Amino acid sequence: MKEDMKFNTLAIHGGQEPDKAYGAVMPPIYQTSTYAQTSPGRHKGYEYSRSGNPTRHALEQALASIEKGSFGMAFASGLAAMDAVIKLLGPGDEVIATHDLYGGSYRLFRKVFEPLGIRFRFTDMRSVEGVAALIGQNTRLIWVETPTNPMMNIVDIRALAALAKTHGVLLAVDNTFATPYLQQPLQLGADIVMHSATKYLGGHSDVVAGALAVRDPDLAQRLYFIQNASGAVCGPMDSFLVLRGIKTLAVRMQRHCENGEAIARHLREHPAVEAVFWPGFEDHPNHQVAASQMKGFGAMISFRPKGARYADAVRFVESLQVFTLAESLGGVESLAGHPASMTHASIPKAEREKSGVTDALIRLSVGIEDIDDLKADLDRALDGLGG
Repeated sequence: MKEDMKFNTLAIHGGQEPDKAYGAVMPPIYQTSTYAQTSPGRHKGYEYSRSGNPTRHALEQALASIEKGSFGMAFASGLAAMDAVIKLLGPGDEVIATHDLYGGSYRLFRKVFEPLGIRFRFTDMRSVEGVAALIGQNTRLIWVETPTNPMMNIVDIRALAALAKTHGVLLAVDNTFATPYLQQPLQLGADIVMHSATKYLGGHSDVVAGALAVRDPDLAQRLYFIQNASGAVCGPMDSFLVLRGIKTLAVRMQRHCENGEAIARHLREHPAVEAVFWPGFEDHPNHQVAASQMKGFGAMISFRPKGARYADAVRFVESLQVFTLAESLGGVESLAGHPASMTHASIPKAEREKSGVTDALIRLSVGIEDIDDLKADLDRALDGLGG
């Protein structure tokens, strides 16, 4: 399969071929832990499913293909994928990370790896100069989210990639919100791209998985070693589900983006809404950067109702009927969440609020339902805040 094909074709065929045994179009689910050997150490490419599984391998090939990488790795969760990246480092090493990032990422950095001697420095990465000022002799990695979770800030991947290469530092990009349909960080100079495949890649809220994609063979081998040695691999059934999701990623993202823009603009015009955070607005900070590195602006939106406090935000999300109050994002169904008490609760309040994650902030993952139903649902809930 030619890897220079367009995205929609790669999502279905990239890195894939019919099963050699019977010609199955979809890779079979190899639900096995071990494989027969003809002699000790002699086998047909697989010996134990932690080290390799044909279904997971098919997914990993697809991941590399759609991210324009050379190597893909599938993990048990997005955090497991992140864990593998940070395990490239050792005591005394430093990481510069986006200051408004997913709460689980913050927790992994602060509570798991910082006690082991790795230092994390958080900054507003909209300023490349600010990142440059933090790079020291012990800096080994720059960790980026763009768009960020949940403030939808945009980070210039090209500029940071150039900065990282100047200093011999790795650049890793969490591409979960954008997906490879909208943004391909490896093409922009990043060394590592990471996904919570639970989200848009799986797309149906029925699987938990994570992914990495890289180009450099030496870096890939180091990550493959960590993946096998640490063991947090994606199981065959989960691999099958994510691979199935990838095949419809393009058509789903087209509808997600269409609905996302409609909801963002609807909320911005609503008299009960104070602020809407979505990178598609022309006056959004770094909108031009988003336009240059993304082919669309996605369906993740955060907003604050006018005069709302913690209790108001909670009342709002509890009153929704079409949007489901739930953790996660990226499924075909629309979800609503309250970051301060849900996804970002592990970040201390003072730290959250520095980046704009206030008690009144609400995050939406806009699904692919009928847009009129979604608008009506939000309007009902906003009207309820005035009662």
